[in-house]
Amino acid sequence: MKRYDCMKIVANEIGDALVITTVGGAAAEWNSIRPGDGSLRCRTLGLVSSIAMGLAMALPGRRIIGFDGDGALLMNACGLPTLAWQNPANLTLLVFDNGIYEASGLRRTATSAGTDLMAMARGAGVQSAAWVTDLQQFRTALRDSLTSKSLSMIGVKTEAGDDYFKTWQQLPAFEYSEVENLYRFMRHIERLEGKRIVPLPGPKH
Repeated sequence: MKRYDCMKIVANEIGDALVITTVGGAAAEWNSIRPGDGSLRCRTLGLVSSIAMGLAMALPGRRIIGFDGDGALLMNACGLPTLAWQNPANLTLLVFDNGIYEASGLRRTATSAGTDLMAMARGAGVQSAAWVTDLQQFRTALRDSLTSKSLSMIGVKTEAGDDYFKTWQQLPAFEYSEVENLYRFMRHIERLEGKRIVPLPGPKH
């Protein structure tokens, strides 16, 4: 499957959910499909699952979506037990597995040699962690996760290689840096939740 096609489905299904994206092609593709302040680009490889978990725990009344990759999740595999332990009911973690470190030279990840990320998640205690094999299964699994009362992880094997790498590199550039993205994201949450998160400078009123 193509990650881009999955993301188009996500954009049509999640309403005003907040999105955390991993680096590289996933962030670029999502930005081309749904630009705006409701998404945060996670610059540090591996921290999508942890940041998304923290956000889900801080905002239990709002749906949180995480876009993770195989290389990224492997770098933070130690976070899986904590993720399962906390079990935020409003978090859906989508894991796009193309078997390579896409943004750093297309080197192979361990999943290309048989490592099963969904099996790892279930072993860590995540009750709902499964692979889907086509777009209809993906849509159904996503819809189910959005109405569930427990953490959901959906694994998708996606296309890789030089041609695909060149495709997402040609997508529109981001309009602002990661730092500005962070502050715009926080201000977006403030508007949604109707409360101040980051105090403004100057005298208090």
